[in-house]
Amino acid sequence: MKIQTAAIILLIMILSAACTGKGSSKQGKSREADSSFVGDSIVKYYSNRLLLKEVTFKDGVRNGLTKTYYPGGQLYQTFWYVNDLKEDSARWYYLEGQLFRTTPFRHDTIDGIQKQFYRTGEIRAKIGYQKGLRNQFFQEFTKEGKIVGGYPDVVTAVQDNYKTKGLYLIDLELSNKSTRVKFYQGELHNELFDTTLCKSIKTTEGKGKIVLKKSGSAQPRSINIIAEIITPFGNRYLLPKKIALPYNDLK
Repeated sequence: MKIQTAAIILLIMILSAACTGKGSSKQGKSREADSSFVGDSIVKYYSNRLLLKEVTFKDGVRNGLTKTYYPGGQLYQTFWYVNDLKEDSARWYYLEGQLFRTTPFRHDTIDGIQKQFYRTGEIRAKIGYQKGLRNQFFQEFTKEGKIVGGYPDVVTAVQDNYKTKGLYLIDLELSNKSTRVKFYQGELHNELFDTTLCKSIKTTEGKGKIVLKKSGSAQPRSINIIAEIITPFGNRYLLPKKIALPYNDLK
């Protein structure tokens, strides 16, 4: 009876140690995808035995290199953390291992010039950010190193029902008829595109519509819009445009 009691006590102690994580080494720890860990270590996260990522901790906080992986085990992303905040340049990789993109971070926010690369190493695009918001710095390059141009313009069509219904309608679309666009009513603030300060215009199959109504009070004689155009490279090209109005009380 005493032997059985001692065995039960020993089993309880083993299970307790396993639950608390005591007795394991500090390097190369493995955890399930939904687990957490506090300590100094490089922790590996798995899901169904597939390595998802490796995270460097110091005093229970992300400090140092974090890596994420493709399902086949190839390196996908790297981030550098300082006190749990992204700093320096994050990197994305093609499946074959070549560098695809670098993104600069300051205090966990994109800030600077994001760069994209072809598999052969040549520059593919440069896109500007400032404190997490897009600015208008934008360059795309061919594989031969030439700057891409010829982006579409915004084309407008007007339905003037001001005198009969007090309405002034403006239809928007791109000059090349592309459907890969979103329209916003508003303007750049301090040269930055802040969607919280713009009004999204319903866009269906590349076409947007602005409905202005006679207000009876003085209003600006123009409105500003921004077209967010998806380029053939898959990047977001910003095109601000001012549209003049024939009446001074449209809102």
